[in-house]
Amino acid sequence: MVNDLATLAPVELANRLRPVLLKLNRELRRETRSLGITGGQAALLHLVQQNPGIGLGELAEREGVSAPAMSGYVDRLEAAGLLNRTRSGEDRRRVGLTVTAEAARILKALRRRRTAWLAARLRELDPAELEALDAAIEPLARLLERP
Repeated sequence: MVNDLATLAPVELANRLRPVLLKLNRELRRETRSLGITGGQAALLHLVQQNPGIGLGELAEREGVSAPAMSGYVDRLEAAGLLNRTRSGEDRRRVGLTVTAEAARILKALRRRRTAWLAARLRELDPAELEALDAAIEPLARLLERP
């Protein structure tokens, strides 16, 4: 019976945690609407900003989509003036991606908006709840390190 409880506890926790994380993600993504981009576009721009010069293939692989699909996403972001494609000086076949100054401005504004939204809600919690959330950050981050 102890084994059943050990197996059941993670499933129960997952069933309780999943909808909370999904709703939190949805709420944070809503902050992108007024900036004229989608949550998915913001995620791609952030990934390119953190990895300047990343190639289309690597970007597609990291996001778990096909290269043709990613090419379409990149085309739209480039047409919107948010991404640049730059040919490699060493290998003319290789094209690297970088964010534009406008994309960097949008990402900075988005970070501020999301932080402000979350901070406002955190202010509503008592100190014990804040401590519990702080203690949960590292284990949650470890969950995301696995493929």
